Amino acid sequence: MAAPRAVLLTGDDIRRAVSRIAHEIVERDRDVSALAMVGIRSRGDVLAARLRDAIQAHEGTRVPLGSLDITLYRDDLTRIGYAPVVHRSALDFSVDDRVVVLVDDVLFTGRTVRAALDALVDYGRPRAIRLAVLVDRGHRELPIRADFVGKNVPTKADDDVRVHLAEADGRDEVEVLSREGVAS
Repeated sequence: MAAPRAVLLTGDDIRRAVSRIAHEIVERDRDVSALAMVGIRSRGDVLAARLRDAIQAHEGTRVPLGSLDITLYRDDLTRIGYAPVVHRSALDFSVDDRVVVLVDDVLFTGRTVRAALDALVDYGRPRAIRLAVLVDRGHRELPIRADFVGKNVPTKADDDVRVHLAEADGRDEVEVLSREGVAS
């Protein structure tokens, strides 16, 4: 039996959320020249690029863009296999004294963000780090909170929230697959 599927965000919803978050970032940190966007691979980096482009469209300033691979910073590394796939982080600018907006697709337990914070500070000392996520689904295990959220979605802990972005998946959509009633 297939898991029941529900669409949480359509492509238009995602576009509006990215635009709103970009405006909120600029409202909070008016000195756009001090901003940098850093996305957590593999969907956060796509969203970071979209946010950077939206800020440029509204403010006329192109902020630096980077991406982080957090594989080696994960606290469950020994659980995911002996040969994890590690991709390259790309931070071609100094994070020192910048306001870095760390971007991810879904905020769940907070463990991915904790790993990203560890990875980011290996590159320098930002003035501040803000967190932007497309979906906050709750169920935090660590004291981490997003500064900018596209949509808060109450979920069950065993639900599967999937973000699909055109650059990676050919379509823009956020869906939840409910594990309730699914045979194991």
